[in-house]
Amino acid sequence: MITLGSVHLRNGESQDSLLKRFRKKVVKSGVLSTIRNKRWFISKSEQRRMEKKKAIRRMKRRSFKDPE
Repeated sequence: MITLGSVHLRNGESQDSLLKRFRKKVVKSGVLSTIRNKRWFISKSEQRRMEKKKAIRRMKRRSFKDPE
């Protein structure tokens, strides 16, 4: 179980800004992405293949941005 801690309402803070701080904390902790990734079983070979594809895409994007 992953715990995020807590987010308390500050003096004079609206509910919207409290919710915004909570969402930022959730995104920064990476809880949602972890849950999405663990939703289905992915074999080690499949994970390696996906990571390799991501690395290739990343390298292509970097070379496209900076042609030097």
